[in-house]
Amino acid sequence: MSIPNSQMELPSVAPHECPECGKRFSGRNKLTIHYRVHTGEKPFMCTKCGKSFREKHRLTEHQLIHTGEKPFMCTECGKSFRKKQSLTAHQLIHTGEKPFMCTECGKSFRQKHQLTAHQLIHTGEKPFMCTECGKSFTTKAKLNSHYTVHTGEKPFSCTECGKSFVSNGNLTKHQRIHA
Repeated sequence: MSIPNSQMELPSVAPHECPECGKRFSGRNKLTIHYRVHTGEKPFMCTKCGKSFREKHRLTEHQLIHTGEKPFMCTECGKSFRKKQSLTAHQLIHTGEKPFMCTECGKSFRQKHQLTAHQLIHTGEKPFMCTECGKSFTTKAKLNSHYTVHTGEKPFSCTECGKSFVSNGNLTKHQRIHA
């Protein structure tokens, strides 16, 4: 017995293939945007700060930094976000859900980037290296914080007494003396 065409499942074929890496895309526009990864082209530039982007929606999202607009609000607590994905990730705080689990130890995380950073514990990998001294770190944030050792910068200031600190954690510890 043959299945009528309307009920047949056809495999999804992505006809547009990237000549650099072979990745396939369903639309020509998606391939064009992807190809910018290889060319480095970033045609959408912010007129306020000059930062450039591969995709127009990334520029639009970025421009909210300059306006301060945070259009995505949590209905639970009222906190607002510039990005919808940031709101979605935030809402997991209220549900307690941690959908990203480490296959090595079973520890779970709310966000994929947290799992990715955690997994470096198991591999011992420290992919972010300081160009000044060669010291390596598991996250870009830790590397950026480390750079203050070389610059002497103390970007975190106490609003009570004006004392400055290298890290937000050190500022938080300090602020306890004012409580």
